[in-house]
Amino acid sequence: MIEAHEIGGLLQALHIHISQTGLQKLALGIFILVYVMIVLEKYFHRTVAALLGASVIMVLGVISPHDAWSSIDYNTIFLLFGMMNIVTVLAHSGFFNLLAIKALKVTGTNPFKILLTFTILTAVFSAFLDNVTTVLFMTPIIIRIAKVLDLPPVPYVIALVLASNTGGTTTLIGDPPNIIIGSIAKKSFNDFLIHVAPHAIIGFVVGLVVNLLYLQFKGLMKPRKEDIDLKEFEELQSEEVYPDLMRKGVITFVGTIVLFILGHTLHIEPGIIALFTSTLLMMWSGLSPAYVLEKVEWTTLLFFVGLFIVVGSLEHTGVFTEAANYLMGLMGTDVSKGIWIIGASSAVISGFVDNIPFTMSMSFVLKNMAQHITGDFDALWWSLSLGACLGGNFTIIGASANIVAAAIAEKEGYHISFLTFMKYGTPVAILSTAVALLSLYILRF
Repeated sequence: MIEAHEIGGLLQALHIHISQTGLQKLALGIFILVYVMIVLEKYFHRTVAALLGASVIMVLGVISPHDAWSSIDYNTIFLLFGMMNIVTVLAHSGFFNLLAIKALKVTGTNPFKILLTFTILTAVFSAFLDNVTTVLFMTPIIIRIAKVLDLPPVPYVIALVLASNTGGTTTLIGDPPNIIIGSIAKKSFNDFLIHVAPHAIIGFVVGLVVNLLYLQFKGLMKPRKEDIDLKEFEELQSEEVYPDLMRKGVITFVGTIVLFILGHTLHIEPGIIALFTSTLLMMWSGLSPAYVLEKVEWTTLLFFVGLFIVVGSLEHTGVFTEAANYLMGLMGTDVSKGIWIIGASSAVISGFVDNIPFTMSMSFVLKNMAQHITGDFDALWWSLSLGACLGGNFTIIGASANIVAAAIAEKEGYHISFLTFMKYGTPVAILSTAVALLSLYILRF
């Protein structure tokens, strides 16, 4: 936590002395301003908004540049960068087009079958990979299928993202908050499978039903092209298929996933693994590194850099600690009440700020509380996991997977606005989180 005498930047240059509480209010005010700019995306690009907020924080000296840099989760940045490069090679080889063709042969032109198949696959992949990797892999496929069927891609992309965040909740390695909780609370992969996965699966089923009903109500489940010559589509895309390059890309992708699974045992961060394997693929593929790097979503990476610094100022000035302590004061030593307070508050907060620093702050508070609370304290760890992960479905900035999927869609010419995402995501987030917490509450008490 920052002391008043440690303030640098413009505040120090102008001999402006601000208390700890003042710093917290200033950091919170800048965050709110950035958030408003992101919501008003018609006038401000979200990357510009995040970088502006980060710049103002460092110029004023709310936190030092050193603390700002330390706020950036390099594991996330490296993971995104590496997987973007692998996906670029796979896309260039025609891999996604080929998968889209195979999927269409299985599901036909039935949007219900398409949505059901791909959301379930996405949820399963996200449980054993991570949700960012999964959306990087699946989003291009669903966009291609939607194009062929003349369906609106945006609702289907959002459906995959919602499934990805829910699926990632089920395991230790599926979502960063779970990795944090597992590390601090000393919980194993099996602990999450036993105590979190059943409730997350219930939440997934409820969220899927809500999404299907909403799309049906909006008339988005009816194909606009009833008869499609799949052979013609396959021939149309055949010129983009490069088998040798595809083989190299798939081998690298599978190897990366295996290392992800082993990474926890080997004590190697997923981001480092992705950076390493993607660099090897650039060497092996024969493609120009300039071509591959040009395809990187730099605006997305810089958005995360800016947002990490803005959110990091809330952490460094103690805003998250104050919020966590307040929540602890509300629940006291009542674990049953704590399930709802921690779960619901984590869902809401994680929907509007990055869930990584919040989960970290709350985890340390829970670790201290565990020394004074008797009973089934583990239930609070599981409620934090469910709330932080499922709450990422509230808004487009609630989880890394949301931003990445939106960037891929944007690149394909389909803009997903902040309010559009909320229209689909918020009902799913509310109901899936509520049902998952209710399931946890009933089974625990």
